[in-house]
Amino acid sequence: MNVLGKSVATLAGVIGLLLGFHAFSADMGAVSIQLPAETAQLKPGPGLEAAQSNCMTCHSVDYIYMQPPLSKDQWQGEVVKMKKVMGAPIPDNEVDTIVQYLMSQNGKNKK
Repeated sequence: MNVLGKSVATLAGVIGLLLGFHAFSADMGAVSIQLPAETAQLKPGPGLEAAQSNCMTCHSVDYIYMQPPLSKDQWQGEVVKMKKVMGAPIPDNEVDTIVQYLMSQNGKNKK
């Protein structure tokens, strides 16, 4: 068998495997899980509404409070990362409000 014949045979084998896997996975059916209800709540503070409407769309309250205390610059970096890298739909005019709220809740320099 020449190189072209081997390539076609290999491609046919890969397609066959993919079709077989698809048939196998289609027979498995969908699996669903029920997550427990959220029990933690964000604590009162300036910017609470901005944090609730923007942060809670992607993760739990516990996720915020389990972070180590961060500086203002570190919280700024986290919020900007959520917006620019992770795609969180945080309006530009609410970034500083959220950072201030996070500082009041879990800031490194919190007094």
